[in-house]
Amino acid sequence: MKTTPAFRAAAIAFVALCLLGLALFAGCAEAQQQDTARLEPVVVTVTRGSGTSVLGSPFALTVVRPDSLRPGLRHAGLDESLALVPGLSTTSRNNPSQDPRLSLRGFGARSAFGVRGIRVLRDGMPLTLPDGQTPLDYLSLESIGWIETMRGSASALYGNSSGGVIDVRTREPAPTAIDGELRHWTGGDTYSRSALALSGSAGGVGWVADAAHTSGDGSRDHSRQTSTVGFARAVYGLPGARYGLTVMALDNPLSENPGALTLEEMLLNPRAADPASMRRNARKSVTQLQVGAAAEQAVAGGELALSAFGGARSLDNPLTFAVVEIGRNTWGASAAFRGRATGAGLLHRMAMGLDTQLQNDLRRNYVACADTIAPTAPTMSCPVAGSGRGVVTLDQREIVSGAGVYVSDEIEINERLSATIGFRADAVRFEVRDRLISADNPDDSGRRTLRSFSPVAGFLARATSTVSLYANVSSAFETPTATEMGNQPDGRAGMNSDLEPQRSLTIESGSKGFIGQFVRYDVALFRTAVRDELIPFEIPESDGRRYFRNAGRTSRVGAEAGLNVARGPLSIMGSYSMSRFRFENFMTGGSDFTGNEIPGVPRHRGQAAATVTAGPLFGVIEGELSGSSFADDANSFRAPGYSVFHARGGISPRRGSARLRVTLGVQNLFDRTYASSIAVNAARGRYFEPAPGRVVSVGVSIGAASRSRPDADPAVIVPR
Repeated sequence: MKTTPAFRAAAIAFVALCLLGLALFAGCAEAQQQDTARLEPVVVTVTRGSGTSVLGSPFALTVVRPDSLRPGLRHAGLDESLALVPGLSTTSRNNPSQDPRLSLRGFGARSAFGVRGIRVLRDGMPLTLPDGQTPLDYLSLESIGWIETMRGSASALYGNSSGGVIDVRTREPAPTAIDGELRHWTGGDTYSRSALALSGSAGGVGWVADAAHTSGDGSRDHSRQTSTVGFARAVYGLPGARYGLTVMALDNPLSENPGALTLEEMLLNPRAADPASMRRNARKSVTQLQVGAAAEQAVAGGELALSAFGGARSLDNPLTFAVVEIGRNTWGASAAFRGRATGAGLLHRMAMGLDTQLQNDLRRNYVACADTIAPTAPTMSCPVAGSGRGVVTLDQREIVSGAGVYVSDEIEINERLSATIGFRADAVRFEVRDRLISADNPDDSGRRTLRSFSPVAGFLARATSTVSLYANVSSAFETPTATEMGNQPDGRAGMNSDLEPQRSLTIESGSKGFIGQFVRYDVALFRTAVRDELIPFEIPESDGRRYFRNAGRTSRVGAEAGLNVARGPLSIMGSYSMSRFRFENFMTGGSDFTGNEIPGVPRHRGQAAATVTAGPLFGVIEGELSGSSFADDANSFRAPGYSVFHARGGISPRRGSARLRVTLGVQNLFDRTYASSIAVNAARGRYFEPAPGRVVSVGVSIGAASRSRPDADPAVIVPR
């Protein structure tokens, strides 16, 4: 990889940060005589089995508690909470109309908006739609307790778009009748975020609720935002039974879209917006409500779990190429049985289940007319100048339904050896009902059903009680989303009958465990072969609209490493990912991209954070180092790498029965100009979504202490 002197200097500084942290740790460990209490092992449920510890599963799993080892987070985005997970790239597009881009081993890197290729859950309730897309704008982060992440296609038991799974778990309710905390953040560009988080327990019912309002002008031109998000969860427990109800809501009347820039434009003025986005007033307005219910009941020899959810979403989305309106209804239900049995002298932990989902979208596209100064003749596509939207160009109902069954068996061979086998069978049906039919516009209705069978197998050996070695092989598939299926380069409505789902096969091995009592590590190697990889592209006359095609075959070879050290007042976290992703066979339009690197994924990426506490004081310094990456399939343009550092500190003294915390944070400490997000294969060289420059923010919270201290994180301390 070519590196510049500035990049090498940043790399040296990054390593120095890690070494300094280790030196400080050694000094603190010498001075700190008290031992951190051992806690019970963390039990993860993201594997869809009967529940196991991170060390007891033959897959790459990570559990993070966002506010535990890295206090003072703003809860502004999931990318902030999921930093430092090995193999996971979390990048903010710095665009209030678009969600962060989450990529696990390259799955999700193609996303133009929302999340693709990764299943996202909230307390086990799917946020990912049956077509594989996940909007994150209605996900509240104020009451998160921990986040479970399964990396790679070993998560195939979740079906479509399971290149990885992220399950956001709500913290446990307070043991008192009511407990709460009021938080407020303010910073540059008139940024303001106010949140109220409450919880309590009474009469066998535990509940958690929060609401947050965010507003600001944004770090770029044309990037204002006003949004309110709410969350509530209640759980009722009985002997052998547990019932839960979850509500998520969003009211987002304005999120402006500044678009992407060329490299020259970004270097000249990183606060600028794409002129077309401003001229056509690109933005979005969203409201959403989703409700889910779940029940778990102990039955003879195991546990039966049932869940159901439903939701509605309304989107008004003026873009540079069209004005898009979507009215969406979603439903889903799941049933699962988990139990134990003995056969052939071995202990079997069995799980089987059925998932169903339905997505019903009413989509209308209009001609974008915000920049017209006179009615457009002779077509009259914009009959009222400057009205924002002209005639309807697409009016159709898009129905996507998915159903899948899965079975898994975790086999305990002996105290040190175990194996896991499983499979899932899926069918995803896409249907379009054209509502815009005339003599000049034929009926473009149609339907397609995409099927897949996804097996998975893993083997785990406990080298010691705190060190595991594992290997697995798995397959997964990912369908195009309804939007991707409908965006056809020839402008027709209906569905792209040539677009196929991508299918992958992964071989992985790794080791995870503890060194001593206070050091946790996680190392994984993998190779993934993908057939028919879904690739985005633009054409110059599309005004920013993205289309999709299948590459022949691609290969992904990678390595991941994570290290956590925590003792007394100091904790250090670090992660590194090496990604060598290439097109093995890809020819399109007379161009041969075989042998090129897959764009949008840097070959090297590292992150580190160090946290120090001293009584009521705390301080955090974080660094990220990303290598360069290609921006297009032809590898004709390389987006430069970057290094960036953040710092924050605060005080949380006790005052009576309440706690006051004040936090001062500085993002982009050295005021670097860089783009953390790259729009792959964008037309006219508009690849770059610039990150903010140096931003100073202040946060104040008052209420009862509800967050764990850095030295009380079960994900770090060695279990009994």
